[in-house]
Amino acid sequence: MQYLLNGFGNLITNGGWLYLMGGVIAGIVIGSLPGLTGTMGMTLLLPFTYKLDASVGLALLIGIFAGAIYGGSISAILLRTPGTPAAGATLLDGFPMAKRGEAGRALATATIASALGGLIGALILTFLAPQIAKIALKFGAPEYIWLAVYGLTMISFVSGKSLVKGYICGLIGLLLATIGIDPISGSMRFTFNQINLLNGVSLQAVLIGLFAISQALSSVEEYDIPQAKQLKISRVGISAKDFFTILPHVIKSALIGTFVGAVPGTGTDIAAFLSYGEAKRASKHPEEFGKGAIEGIAAPEAGNNACVNGALIPMFTLGIPGEAGTAVLLGGLMVLGLTPGPLLFRDNPQTIYTVFAATISSNLFIIVLGLVCARLFAKVLSLPKNLITAIIFVLALTGSFAMRNNVFDVATTVVAGILGYFMTKADYPVAPVLLGLILGPTVEQNLSRTLLISNGRYSILFTRPISILFIVIIVLTMFSNLRKKKSKSDAIADEVAAEVAEIEQEAAAEAVSGQPTQE
Repeated sequence: MQYLLNGFGNLITNGGWLYLMGGVIAGIVIGSLPGLTGTMGMTLLLPFTYKLDASVGLALLIGIFAGAIYGGSISAILLRTPGTPAAGATLLDGFPMAKRGEAGRALATATIASALGGLIGALILTFLAPQIAKIALKFGAPEYIWLAVYGLTMISFVSGKSLVKGYICGLIGLLLATIGIDPISGSMRFTFNQINLLNGVSLQAVLIGLFAISQALSSVEEYDIPQAKQLKISRVGISAKDFFTILPHVIKSALIGTFVGAVPGTGTDIAAFLSYGEAKRASKHPEEFGKGAIEGIAAPEAGNNACVNGALIPMFTLGIPGEAGTAVLLGGLMVLGLTPGPLLFRDNPQTIYTVFAATISSNLFIIVLGLVCARLFAKVLSLPKNLITAIIFVLALTGSFAMRNNVFDVATTVVAGILGYFMTKADYPVAPVLLGLILGPTVEQNLSRTLLISNGRYSILFTRPISILFIVIIVLTMFSNLRKKKSKSDAIADEVAAEVAEIEQEAAAEAVSGQPTQE
């Protein structure tokens, strides 16, 4: 605690808080633009940290990282265009809530959940990093497989009305994930001699197409007047009832996100969808998810922002980056003359705890900047509808090109957008496609490694303690989901039976009296 208090003092005296706040603002802007990621922003600004004090430079990078993950929710809620892959879960309920005139409430929910989730993750990082790192070290290829399979079970929670359609879409995502060079054998699969497919289908391009382009096409189809109705955002915030409704989901999702982030090779998108699925599973009204449920915004935002801090745990303690963003931070550590690992805490406690103070402070900046600027963000909805549609097209196509400066990614975005448009028209959910595309490579790569390690024996998947724990969790999750669906079906059947009985009674009464009843 004394080290942490000294870290806050250093952050104030050396001007690090100004760089941190600037990083958060830059991150929010970058994250809200489709195709631009926090990793890209950190990479661009990394050279500017060379002449800064180590703790100040790291504070700047952490501010960008945290701000970008939160910023992705802004365009997801207002335009149905996720700025980052992690915001793909947020838009499932964020956009419907904004569409029904509650943009201020949706943005405030995302802001508060992001800040609280990130704060919980930052506190866990500060006080429990070495202990969590020891658990993460026990993860091998079999554990990664079951973690990804658990993530795939979330398809049942984002499938809407039809489980069959949801799993069909999930299968499409898994098939897309097989395109490219086999990670183990090196053979080319489904590339059709197209060099741009050697590294597989771009996740960001598919994401932007499925959600942004498809939404823009739907807007063109529904366009009926040249000027959209001007919306007045009367209130930006949530009620005390809303806060206590989302609080349990925020805490649980923050724990999920921190743990997922601490496992190297995962990411904020996996944490977001796992948190969303768990929130829907535990909800007393799961039928409201996908229609603007406040928990459906809070859970993924808390999960993905906590994951940012969870991903720092293996980076600082073991020198293993949890995901792409922490890989850039790892490079920043090395450039600044710091060697990650257990000795970092012994040899540079002042620097490391100043960085921990920055992770905590970044979430405080997010909640202040998010709530103050939410009304400004929400004014996007007051723009003419045709202008909003044009903006979506421009941001989507520009963002898909900016990722790799590749026209092929633009074509991928357009094709994915057309596919997403027709899927939406046919009532097929698009979120399972994204889940399959994200988790498919994790399952495939680690299954290949597992079989190589075990000489082709599948029994290794069912004998390791953590694997068994995941299997139990998966079975319980699926059983809970099926039981809820059965209970809902039984309730509907009872309601129909009651209505039929009432009609029969009315008919019998009419037959006896000879007079038609009012019903």
